[in-house]
Amino acid sequence: MGFFKIASFLFFFFSLHLIIQTNTAIVKSQRIDQINPGFRASASEFNHTNGVFLLSKSSVFALGFYAGANDNTFSLGIIHISSSRVIWTANRDSLVNDSAFFVFNETGDAYLDVSGQNQTTVWSTETAHEGVLSMQLLDSGNLVLKSKNGSFIWQSFHFPTDTLLPGQVFWEGLKLKSYPNDNDLSNFLEFKQGDLVLSAGYQNPQIYWALSNDSRKIQRATTGGSGYVLFAILESNYWNFYGMEGELLWSFKIFWHFNRKDRWISVLNTDGTISFLNLENRKSAEPETIRIPAEICGVPEPCNPLFICYFDNHCQCPSTILDKNFNCKLPSIPCNGSSNSTKLLYLGENLDYFALRFSTPSFNSDLSSCKTACFSNCSCNVMFYEPVSRNCYFFNEIGSLQRSEGGSGGYISYMKTNLPINGNNSETNPSPNRRKHIVLMSLLMAAMALGFMGLLCFLFYRQKMKELLSSIDEATEEDKFLNEISGAPMRYSYRQLRRATKNFSTKIGDGGFGSVYLGKMGDGSRLAVKKLERIGQGGREFQAEVSLIGGIHHVNLVKLKGFCSESLHRLLVYEYMSNGSLDKWIFNKKEDDLLLDWNTRFSIALGTGRALAYLHQECESKIIHCDIKPENILLDENFTPKLSDFGMAKSMDKQHTSIFTQLRGTRGYVAPEWITTLAISDKSDVYSYGMLLLEIIAGRKSYDPDYPPEMAHLPSYATRMVAEQKGFRVLDSRVAGEAEGDWRVEAAVQVAVWCVQEEPSLRPPMRKVVQMLEGVCPVPMPPCTAEMGASLWWSNEGLGMNLNGCFSEVRLSDVRLSGPR
Repeated sequence: MGFFKIASFLFFFFSLHLIIQTNTAIVKSQRIDQINPGFRASASEFNHTNGVFLLSKSSVFALGFYAGANDNTFSLGIIHISSSRVIWTANRDSLVNDSAFFVFNETGDAYLDVSGQNQTTVWSTETAHEGVLSMQLLDSGNLVLKSKNGSFIWQSFHFPTDTLLPGQVFWEGLKLKSYPNDNDLSNFLEFKQGDLVLSAGYQNPQIYWALSNDSRKIQRATTGGSGYVLFAILESNYWNFYGMEGELLWSFKIFWHFNRKDRWISVLNTDGTISFLNLENRKSAEPETIRIPAEICGVPEPCNPLFICYFDNHCQCPSTILDKNFNCKLPSIPCNGSSNSTKLLYLGENLDYFALRFSTPSFNSDLSSCKTACFSNCSCNVMFYEPVSRNCYFFNEIGSLQRSEGGSGGYISYMKTNLPINGNNSETNPSPNRRKHIVLMSLLMAAMALGFMGLLCFLFYRQKMKELLSSIDEATEEDKFLNEISGAPMRYSYRQLRRATKNFSTKIGDGGFGSVYLGKMGDGSRLAVKKLERIGQGGREFQAEVSLIGGIHHVNLVKLKGFCSESLHRLLVYEYMSNGSLDKWIFNKKEDDLLLDWNTRFSIALGTGRALAYLHQECESKIIHCDIKPENILLDENFTPKLSDFGMAKSMDKQHTSIFTQLRGTRGYVAPEWITTLAISDKSDVYSYGMLLLEIIAGRKSYDPDYPPEMAHLPSYATRMVAEQKGFRVLDSRVAGEAEGDWRVEAAVQVAVWCVQEEPSLRPPMRKVVQMLEGVCPVPMPPCTAEMGASLWWSNEGLGMNLNGCFSEVRLSDVRLSGPR
């Protein structure tokens, strides 16, 4: 009997131990493909799996908890495993701590409970008692609740957050919402009246992009129809848009190259843009794809509200309010129905705003009536008036402003404020006492000025000849020139720069007319200070650089932060580029740590091309750089290329196509028309860029006698390889393995061959060069041999051809006219 009791006790003990182990395994082991009702999990229980508790069948996607802005808060979401990218979130706006539970209960409802006691639910599928049999995570990234017959009762594809996956149908009625930006503004993607639109999430939403207005879309419908778009799907390397009958209406080509293995997704980013990412690239650099909207300043807040956005995110507060009391911020105006408590502050003219093209005018009248109506309208904090159409627009909230494009008169804008306004911006006249005070102060200042001028004249005639000559020397034409430059960069004293460079002790490079030194300002920021050592030609370079680069802004142009013109001292102050110039990276044959991979080389070539396209076509005047070479391409810490050294640059009106000037540049990079004293144009820069592009691809100089004779002259070798359809052989053998099968190699070599044509009209404009490198348009076969017998020419419209004439190779030595700078 005693034996039986002991045996029973042991059996009970081991059974209980087995049950505890089994339950522990249920909670703490990842599930594959699906889970059943009765499941619950918390972030703390799955800490050993990084919060993941459900994997898709092929382990492509995972469902679990992932950390929020700090490690103590969590979201429930779906993650693409190989790229670690979150593609769906259940509770993005209501984060929980690690004690919260995900529960899939016996009624078929799945929810996220803060306490685990079914008291506070922050998210739920709301599918209780609807016949849910299981939860499954598909390899498509779709989380579904399935019924007995396999149909989907609920699916995450119907509740997207900020990401769309391949095959996910984005229907009318669904909405993407971006994460909020620094000003707590979110943006939305949705269908409105048969059109796909992006809108800023202000109190009154403002549309800033519409599918119907985007000229890049490809028409697919072969017959007429309403054009009403009902849904969109990401399919292969296209974003396709379908109509009421399921017919394909429009397409966006996401990426030029098709690859069956690619898995393209679209993401609504914090800045309001839609970008397309390839999940199969994992964590490597993304290739260039289309961007929606295409314009950098076409989103609601590329800059802070009220700031004017210029090309490539250069931001500036309107000059009319820069010195006022607003800190360039829209003030909060209480609405009490009285126009006497408010005033209108002039923001400027020739302005534009992203929402105007999608907004209905408040009314049509003259400017005075528009301002009067804004005074008394509580919904008007900023008004825009278009003189041509006489349309008046009111906005209660506003994002960044823009400058109107050429050919458009733009808008006149005012901002409502209840703060005191000084100067000409006030909408009320100054009081009589104030006017009297102003008149008296003006007379006093005029008398003081006349007395001071008389004293100066007296002293002037008493100065010795040496002092007279010194005074004249300081008032040179150069100083007058510099003082007249609009928007010139900061002017430093020689003493400031001598202190910043520790008396020019650290030399980091040499320029064509002087040396470059490392400087450090009081706030710790580092600068590159170029000290011109040869006045004369160097003085002309100094004036050219300050006047040209000081007034232009582009992410791929080096930023001129300031200058010094004091007595005989001429110095230029640039942003510091930690990785130096490009030549030390592509011409290095010994140190492997200086070897640039193919993706970085292509990015540098593309960035430099964009900078030149900007100089040639985006600036107010066309700017020809005249000295494109690797030594003038600087690289920051992220290897972003910055075009530098504008001392030889020439500015010309856009209506002029060419200009005569003295020989300048570096032999080996200068176009043939320089040597033959013909007129030069922006196509001369295109030739230099082609030589640079070949050197970037090949990792060698354009002429290298160490190579076999047939390969020594790089342009001739590249031309021959393109003619034989072997352009890949031009690529640096050290990076050929990683670039195998990359279409960009052949395209880049062909583009380079186009650029180094002897005849300027054969060279494509830089805008076309950039488009060909981006894959936006195909690269035609260049005229590689004399046997072609065809005369071609490029223009902004494309490529033309006449069957008369032939092509001859360009051969130039690499003897330099100016040293590296």
